[in-house]
Amino acid sequence: MKSNKLCRMKKKIFLPMLVSLQLLFGSCENNFDPYIYGALLQGEYPSTEQEYVSYMMICYLPYTTVWTYDMGSGGLQHGIHIQSGGTVRMFDSTSDICASATTVGADWERFTKGDYSNCFYYWRGNVDDGSNLNHFPKTAQITRMTEIIGTLEKAPLTALTEEKKNNLLGEARLCRGLMMYFLLHVYGPVPVILDPEKVIDPEALSNTVRPSLDEMTQWITDDLEFAAKNAPEVAPDLGRYTRDYARFCLMKHCLNEGEHMEGYYQRAMDMYNELNTGKYDLFRTGSTPYVDLFKNANKFNKEIIMAVSCSPAADGNPKHGNANPFLMWALPSDVAKGDPFPMGGGWFQAFSMDKKYYDAFESNDGRLKTIVTSYKDKNGVIINKDNLGVRWNGYIMNKFPQETMTTFQGTDIPLARWADVLLMYAEAEVRKTGTVPSVAAINAVNQVRNRAGLANLPAVATNTKDAFLDAILIERGHELFYEGNRKIDLIRFNKYAQEMYKAKGVMPTHQYMPIPNYAVEQAVSYGKELKQTWERPGWAEDKSKAQQNIN
Repeated sequence: MKSNKLCRMKKKIFLPMLVSLQLLFGSCENNFDPYIYGALLQGEYPSTEQEYVSYMMICYLPYTTVWTYDMGSGGLQHGIHIQSGGTVRMFDSTSDICASATTVGADWERFTKGDYSNCFYYWRGNVDDGSNLNHFPKTAQITRMTEIIGTLEKAPLTALTEEKKNNLLGEARLCRGLMMYFLLHVYGPVPVILDPEKVIDPEALSNTVRPSLDEMTQWITDDLEFAAKNAPEVAPDLGRYTRDYARFCLMKHCLNEGEHMEGYYQRAMDMYNELNTGKYDLFRTGSTPYVDLFKNANKFNKEIIMAVSCSPAADGNPKHGNANPFLMWALPSDVAKGDPFPMGGGWFQAFSMDKKYYDAFESNDGRLKTIVTSYKDKNGVIINKDNLGVRWNGYIMNKFPQETMTTFQGTDIPLARWADVLLMYAEAEVRKTGTVPSVAAINAVNQVRNRAGLANLPAVATNTKDAFLDAILIERGHELFYEGNRKIDLIRFNKYAQEMYKAKGVMPTHQYMPIPNYAVEQAVSYGKELKQTWERPGWAEDKSKAQQNIN
């Protein structure tokens, strides 16, 4: 949480130019179109509406899908949505969905086995995919966002109307709230600075102790609540965040934390009611709607509440927009060019679907059409299940297929879908009531199943609360795989250790990643104790049940 002196209110005019250069990351598809704001004169920045917009847009840097980004402290970081280090890596590859990445090694393999023992030794500075997947520097970036929020709050009416100011604050606070949400699910509660008056206060900066779970939960809620009331109803530019996306995020957060926060399940249902206006629905077009849902022809269809808007021209360079390079980590390198992979193989197969997980799908599930169970290598040899663990790790995820003859794809990355809303609603209702599900809750799950070509849930899956929750967890995994949810879901159901052992025969070393040694040592130098590991109250029970399976 080091201070950054470039983040003070009074700035020389070179800063607008730097900010403008940063904004080049969104140049594709009108997604955060770049503008050059300000003039080459000395003075205070920001001072005009366009300059305040430009300054707020810094908060979006962690949400681009370029290789890495830099917010001025902590070195180069992985964005939240770039698959090599963001939600897919942290919450899907670390779950029962992903086969162990034995052909890759390093932390690519360790994470797929729930092994976080190397995280103790992560270092300051730039991230490294294989050995330094360190997200802890993002705590300093929250401080940066807090300074930006403080600057927006002090904007005079001569520069921003009250409505415009609140819109910008809604976006900035949503970005900050989502950063805290991400860090909570990576590390557990972490120290952050949320008061703009304390961003350069030495005492606040040195207060490197974990807050309580309730405290951090409330801080995230406060930001998401503000955004749900103040962010723009309609995105000013494609890809910028909206009030509905804030409602979706608040719904998910309240569902995750409802067990220990009074009224949160009801708040999740309130968000469902605010979203359930007829604006969104499941995508049902064609004979394979789940397959087609993610394709370029159906960008921002009726099911999509929010997505990272990507371009096939993107190449990881911030000047060329957002890329979707998922297949580069999902395809073995020896895949031959041809149907269904016209561009051939990727770099290496870190992301895949474990065969046991695949086999748990119902045989007529239409979602299986996005999973490839054999491929032809460059020598014409068919590689299949008999070669798992040797030639490839697991079945190929083809959810975001090669549609263009480009290295990376322009397939949008879904962040919020109506299918997720329906499943969250059903879960929130039964958790709130503590009884058997209502007809409406059952119908919500069945809508998702029916779209996949499946029959309604059988009576045995709906006649008790626990049976219904088990059915929802299965359905969430089969619907939302590789969209950055699975580990969070398993922890919410207190089944992370159990499901990891059933899938891979391994016990996770920790429920959440340990904080690196250097941060703990720095806290000691301040006279503080930063607890290195953290787990939720149910972790011991989860491990005990997994241990029973081992025995």
